[in-house]
Amino acid sequence: MAPFVQTVLGPVDPASLGRVLHHEHLTSLVPGPWLSGSRTTSTSDPRDGDQIAQAVTAVSGLKNLGFDTVVDLSPYSVVGRSAWGENVTLLQEISRQSGVHVVAGSSVYLEPYSPSWALDSTLDEMTDRFIRDVTAGIGTTEVRAGILGEQATGLNEITDHEQKCLRASARASRATGTSLITHTTHGTMALEQVAILREEGADLSRVVIGHMDIQPELDYVQRVLDTGVNIAFDTIGKQYWDFVLEPPPTEPAEGEFDKRAYFRADRSRAERLALLASRGYADQLFVSQDLTGAEVYLNTQTHGQFGYNYLAAVFMPMAAEFGLSPTDAERMLRSNPIRLLAQGNAA
Repeated sequence: MAPFVQTVLGPVDPASLGRVLHHEHLTSLVPGPWLSGSRTTSTSDPRDGDQIAQAVTAVSGLKNLGFDTVVDLSPYSVVGRSAWGENVTLLQEISRQSGVHVVAGSSVYLEPYSPSWALDSTLDEMTDRFIRDVTAGIGTTEVRAGILGEQATGLNEITDHEQKCLRASARASRATGTSLITHTTHGTMALEQVAILREEGADLSRVVIGHMDIQPELDYVQRVLDTGVNIAFDTIGKQYWDFVLEPPPTEPAEGEFDKRAYFRADRSRAERLALLASRGYADQLFVSQDLTGAEVYLNTQTHGQFGYNYLAAVFMPMAAEFGLSPTDAERMLRSNPIRLLAQGNAA
């Protein structure tokens, strides 16, 4: 059968799609009534319909910028997507109300955030779970995953659990033909991820190594590209964020505390993106924002002011100032992600 992209509302023709935000989290925009001009005064529980309303408002300006598809990479977790995945059905309602295609991912996040069932699963059980998410539905739902990811590894380490889940994702990718997107913590362990995926026989041309815009060494980024994988500059606009590697304590001590934070200027991202494209890597580059409400308050001039519109309205023109061509920009915004999302046979 003809190639298709699996959305939360069913398969669609890849040729019909416009630009794509390839790494986002549509149900993680609360708290924050300021996103993309939203002025909601709802006092409802942020875990209910307010998530839908917030997301619909947040994506409302995308079509004017040529976008009609958002990939939600929320993993099974103790935050964001629910531990068993039931709240993935919220993405269906967001898609219906907004008219924007939504593709759901399937993955498990960093070990400290992983639900107990994932921690207890064997490699074979985890593989079966991911295959079932693609072929039947995520968790207990009938919402099929159209991508595997963001499969995560930690800062300067890959725990046994994280390696298990990465191998399971690779095996599920081979079994289903579905592409795979990873999460690196600050761009570390990318080459180690590639080595594991290669051992599992993954098609590296259908793998995206995530968050490489945060890796400080350009030579390292280029070494990753030279393995044949794709990479993502997918935290665009997230110039400031708190450096959190595990959930905060339920009952922290009162008073002053130390906090780690991180800064990465978008101008340096834009310059590096243009440079890599000029070196012939444009077909391997992906861009997105990884926008969540948790960081908007730290980024009032980017996500806080422009929301999802920031990437196309502000950042890509900035990259053009550094020499990124319109053709290469369109590759990153449309043809590359559509190539990744397209699968061979509709079920």
